[in-house]
Amino acid sequence: MITVGMNYEVIEGKEQPFEKKFALVLDVMAKTAGHRVTHLYKNVYQKRSYLIVSEWDTRATFDAFITSDTFKSVTNWGKEHILASRPQHEVYGDAPSTPVTGGCPVDH
Repeated sequence: MITVGMNYEVIEGKEQPFEKKFALVLDVMAKTAGHRVTHLYKNVYQKRSYLIVSEWDTRATFDAFITSDTFKSVTNWGKEHILASRPQHEVYGDAPSTPVTGGCPVDH
């Protein structure tokens, strides 16, 4: 099993659309083979900062999800309308803490 921490900062005033879109992504993730559980956390001191913690059976199942067309369409929408900066992802349990390189297709 691996755990992935995904840090997102959204544009001011876009918190609610981000949270609504996350709910849709969560529905897709729940149906994805190898996905176990995901939680969204909001920073109480920086209202535009979020952490998504996701558990997967293997690194391969997570990588397959983040390279899928479904994930790309969501992140492309976020890049254009919601995100203030490039997301930062970190994988735990796959070896020593391993940053995701090239896994998140959002570019700013």
